[in-house]
Amino acid sequence: MGPTALFVSLLLLCETQGTSAVTPVFVQTGHDLLLDVEKLVDLGESDLLTWRFNGSKNIARYSDTSKTIFRSYSGRAEYFAQNLSLLLKNVQEDDSGDYRAEVSGARRIDVAEYKVTVQDPVSPVKLTVKHCSTDSSNLTVTCSTLDSLISSTFTCVNQTCSHERGELSEFTTSAASLRVYLENGFVICNHSNQVSWKKDVKRIEDLCKKSDDSTGHGNNNDVTAIVVPIVVSIIIVLHIL
Repeated sequence: MGPTALFVSLLLLCETQGTSAVTPVFVQTGHDLLLDVEKLVDLGESDLLTWRFNGSKNIARYSDTSKTIFRSYSGRAEYFAQNLSLLLKNVQEDDSGDYRAEVSGARRIDVAEYKVTVQDPVSPVKLTVKHCSTDSSNLTVTCSTLDSLISSTFTCVNQTCSHERGELSEFTTSAASLRVYLENGFVICNHSNQVSWKKDVKRIEDLCKKSDDSTGHGNNNDVTAIVVPIVVSIIIVLHIL
């Protein structure tokens, strides 16, 4: 095959396959998903535009004379002929995958392609104190979720804290990220993914005060509340005798 024939073959291949780039999309479970055709499409009389899932499963098809939602998506999909976009309702994790809009007729061309990931919202996160020194110069906290836990230590000088090296401050999975960090005198636990986030934020001073109270320094009032009634009762008995 000569250079000219090779060039013509590559040109025909590009026209056949189209040049649309894959667009990543993240959507929360239970939400609706709108997929647009990003190219200007002018359908001829014999042209069909078809939305497909994972290359082979037909969702919807449109021509000048008909508009079809395939049975497996009946009630779940809407097709807008004006701009050729597709709306999927109440998406679930099984809806994650590749979505492609294809024009077929005199030639085949891809006019939209999306890589869709459906994610559940992240669970709440809880920030707790594991250790706080008596002078508040050393603080260790934990961030916990339903399925993960990290611990971090901060060194504080004159109420200015920094993160100690070597401590785990971030935990990342394929679906979510759990981080603990400092910001303007606050310790922040952040649990997030591509579609949602949850935070637990506490002032460093308040964390150390609560830690001191839990060690027993704040129990004097409780002891007094028990001792005083006993002393009063003894005095009353002696007076009667």
